[in-house]
Amino acid sequence: MKAIVIGAGIGGLCAAIGLRRRGWQVTVLERAPRFSEVGAGLTLMANGLRGLDALGVGDAVRAAGRPDAPGGTRTASGRWISRIDPGAMDRLLGTAALGIHRARLHEILRAALPATAIVTAAEVTAVGQQVTYRHGGVTTTGDAALVVAADGIDSTVRAQLWPGHPGPVHSGSTAWLGVTGPWSGARAAAISWGPGAEFGTVPLGDGRVYWFAAVNAPAGLRCDDAMAALRARFGDWHAPVPALLDATDPASVIRTDLRHLATPLPSYVHGHVALLGDAAHAMTPNLGQGANQAIEDAVVLAALCGPRDDVPAALAAYDRLRRPRSQQVARAAAQIGRLGQQLSNPVAVGLRNALMRMTPARVALRSMARHADWTAPPVPDTSATS
Repeated sequence: MKAIVIGAGIGGLCAAIGLRRRGWQVTVLERAPRFSEVGAGLTLMANGLRGLDALGVGDAVRAAGRPDAPGGTRTASGRWISRIDPGAMDRLLGTAALGIHRARLHEILRAALPATAIVTAAEVTAVGQQVTYRHGGVTTTGDAALVVAADGIDSTVRAQLWPGHPGPVHSGSTAWLGVTGPWSGARAAAISWGPGAEFGTVPLGDGRVYWFAAVNAPAGLRCDDAMAALRARFGDWHAPVPALLDATDPASVIRTDLRHLATPLPSYVHGHVALLGDAAHAMTPNLGQGANQAIEDAVVLAALCGPRDDVPAALAAYDRLRRPRSQQVARAAAQIGRLGQQLSNPVAVGLRNALMRMTPARVALRSMARHADWTAPPVPDTSATS
């Protein structure tokens, strides 16, 4: 009845919550020595929120986030290409998307687990019939009937169990992520496109705004002054882009190359080990589905795999259900990136914008909603009787 989860990110914590609901004794091994408030924001779509509801934490997350504000897609000058009515999205999917700071979501998920369930500063060194890790200078080997590898895009478990897989590759873009201080200006869940560049905003539940900026760039792009580089590239874009940069502490800005698993894995399962989240299907952020797909993974795994179930059969079902959907979403995200942020030819940009303006709002809405249209399976809470 023991399960080990490797990685205490969003997907790993959700898996731990779900497996504990099913009656598993769960230990989460996290490489980082401590949890901090570092990070930026994210958008929880209808599928992610339904998954969190199935895990019993949906209400707490909604209370900490902010439902989508009106928004859409604009040009760098501010001209609208398409508009989003969050009320229409709510009616279509039954729930609005939610902006929340990643650290706040992480805090809520951790609070749903016993403090003793999470071991920090634990470096996993081997995964096989047993899991070996170093903690406090001591090497420990633990038995588990189920191992969940949620150790991120640079997953050591994936590299060990699928040594022939090429791993993550650079998508051709680099991004900066930031969160303003208290913000009293206009709030919109919007994306603006310029040739080979993108700037997006997501209002958060604590009165701040999460923003992200991306440009076509080689891997490893470095700037001595990130904020100066951002102002040089985006300072003449429409309001409130320059003001959002001004309202952000430069020291808090995060720069990251946008990488993904361009080569899909042939399976998410190896023996009694299941890959989850970025370890299984790291994708570009262009659909905002990375965290949401990890939540889906966790919910489906927990729904299928109770401590008294046939683990190999349950994991085979998990792979059969999760791999096609998550890999399709990953392909769609990469395609949206190529047609959106990465598109730089002026003629192609103009044609894309014209076609988007001509697309009926209901058609565009359905196209945007289809990846978030997912029903979570129930995860019965049998922990008290196990």
